[in-house]
Amino acid sequence: MTPGTTTRRAYLGLGSNLGNRLGYLQLAVDALDAADDVRIVGVSPVYETAAVGGPEQPEYLNAVVGLETSRSARSLLELAHGIEADAERVRDVRWGPRTLDVDILLVGDERVDEPDLVVPHPRMVERAFVVVPLADLDPDWRSRIPPDAASVRPTGLTLLSPE
Repeated sequence: MTPGTTTRRAYLGLGSNLGNRLGYLQLAVDALDAADDVRIVGVSPVYETAAVGGPEQPEYLNAVVGLETSRSARSLLELAHGIEADAERVRDVRWGPRTLDVDILLVGDERVDEPDLVVPHPRMVERAFVVVPLADLDPDWRSRIPPDAASVRPTGLTLLSPE
């Protein structure tokens, strides 16, 4: 982190349902840890969930990463797209299978409403696969876990973090 800069808490959702799913999630954590102006402060346990929307596809592994950062939501999105590219993500089909998906969920109290970026993430509170791991990192979210939380299955898998 650059000394003298203002930081805030951000949360990013991670998902993978192609190839080495756990390996791709770990790639994302490692890349975030290596990024300038980003400090990982928490990594949720890994969960497995059925795909939501889109074509028939394999199940996902999901996790949430908590950060302290001075980056804007836009800067985090650019970082996320670079990490997805490193994981050889292909964007052929909307809501289709992917090696890695990195979603910007929250960035402090920043609000963004642009065609390619909405923060807070517009559908996060409807998605148990986001809110369950988010609640692992921020207990204030426990009261907002959707009714379908049973669809989010603990795997017993963990991601290595710099904590």
